[in-house]
Amino acid sequence: MLKLASLYSGSSGNSVYISSKNTHILVDAGLSGKRIEESLAHIGGNIKNIQAILISHEHSDHIMGAGVLSRRYKIPIYANEKTWEAMRLCIKQIDPECIRVFSTGQPFKIGDIEVNTFNTPHDAVEPVGFNFCCDRKKATIATDIGHINRSLLNNLVGSDIILLESNHDIEMLKVGRYPWPLKQRIMSDKGHLCNDIAAKVVAYLAVNGTKKFLLGHLSKENNFPELAFQTVKNALTEKSITTGRDVYVGIAYRDRVSESLVI
Repeated sequence: MLKLASLYSGSSGNSVYISSKNTHILVDAGLSGKRIEESLAHIGGNIKNIQAILISHEHSDHIMGAGVLSRRYKIPIYANEKTWEAMRLCIKQIDPECIRVFSTGQPFKIGDIEVNTFNTPHDAVEPVGFNFCCDRKKATIATDIGHINRSLLNNLVGSDIILLESNHDIEMLKVGRYPWPLKQRIMSDKGHLCNDIAAKVVAYLAVNGTKKFLLGHLSKENNFPELAFQTVKNALTEKSITTGRDVYVGIAYRDRVSESLVI
């Protein structure tokens, strides 16, 4: 059994709760420690039970609360070597016993959950996505991705549940108020995934057996939940897949906890 709940998802902060019967993990901690503790309590979790904080990359919306939580509760922080180097000053002093370094692509275990990491195309030093496997179930987190390539797609296939980025609507972004250099960054191969591409990926994964999806890292300025959902729903309909009957599609909200999903 695996449980996944997005605590927060977006440029203002990211954190995801993953658990099995005996293991409790946070992926990223990009908000204040207090807000993360409160959101965990909202879904019946307890920060004192968290056994690891996994970091996808060094941007502040993914690491802001990691140092505080680690120091306060002696929680180990896991990141690859380049990410540790890039974020060390931001998260400040960490107990050496709480510093854990993984090699991207090399699986490791936390409790009864096997963790696999994979490279993602984003403008960070060595960003990663995560596969979590337990009891023959697989949950995947893949956000902050500028484009989809075959290697990335291979790591998504076979997931029972996936939190996938659906950051922006291209036309909203183009006509929006962001300065042109920022628009270029978001639309670049190392930026963020748009609704249209996310929808195609969801449809492909659904055809290949994935049943539960959360759409995450939605832009406040260049997207809204109903649009992201409808874009995905349309792509699924084209494959004769009915949302709500054949698959579940939900939203990982930027300002509140998502529905907790169990596989």
